[in-house]
Amino acid sequence: MEAMKVVGIREFKDRLSEYVRMARRGEDILLTERGEVVAELRGAGAIGQPVHPDPGVADLIRRGLVSHIGTEKRQAYPRLGRVLRGRTAAQLLDEERGDR
Repeated sequence: MEAMKVVGIREFKDRLSEYVRMARRGEDILLTERGEVVAELRGAGAIGQPVHPDPGVADLIRRGLVSHIGTEKRQAYPRLGRVLRGRTAAQLLDEERGDR
């Protein structure tokens, strides 16, 4: 799933044809007014399809409270190295607590 494009109403009006072409290609566009999502533009074939498989997340995306980066953009979050180095979280907690 692609990340949703979030666009202010003014920019949308200035570049309407471009955003309609994007929707036709299958991209979802959220329209905002003063930072609040007021509308969603989607291609005709996408109407009725959820913007995310989880309905709760889809609602948050529609309301503009979260954004979805999509699975193809995993490189946006670099993979972290191992932190525990052979020990479990419980062992680390026991060490941290000491003799209480």
